Amino acid sequence: MSTDDYDPPYAIARTPTEVALYLDLTPCPDCGSDQADWRDRLTALDDEPVLIYTGNCADCGALREYVFSPPPGPSPGPFGGLEPSELIDACQWLTAADRIAGQVAADDRSESARTVMTIARQAVEEVVKFIPPSEDAVPDEAFWTDAGRAERALDPGRFRLDRLLVIRDSYASV
Repeated sequence: MSTDDYDPPYAIARTPTEVALYLDLTPCPDCGSDQADWRDRLTALDDEPVLIYTGNCADCGALREYVFSPPPGPSPGPFGGLEPSELIDACQWLTAADRIAGQVAADDRSESARTVMTIARQAVEEVVKFIPPSEDAVPDEAFWTDAGRAERALDPGRFRLDRLLVIRDSYASV
């Protein structure tokens, strides 16, 4: 099967790291907590392979379950391949990058700081993947969360390619 023919029934979970970030960003619908003890399994639903993540909310005990399609092949990066995420919207990626980079002091040049900043840079690269080749900004359809749409409305320039590349490159300079 070619990856061009791959049309899964659920959003594609490109890597375990991407799923972990998605689960961290998705609060419990009952109480709003982002804490759960997650378990995963690969199984089949309607003869299609799926990844099922289940966990009980650490605060209210509610059972949470998310079903994803596995990627059609190996993923070359920590978060995913060349295609943009189907789980995490553009704003969520940039917010994650900011939060990750914020863990490092401006004057920290240690190996651990470089590792953290590499992850922040990779999260910014995930935002860039949403930009079509002939465009210069992240398109509206890349913002599917309420928070993402609100952030874009407040500062649409933040999602321009030139600004994203400056942020990405600044994270690489540590």
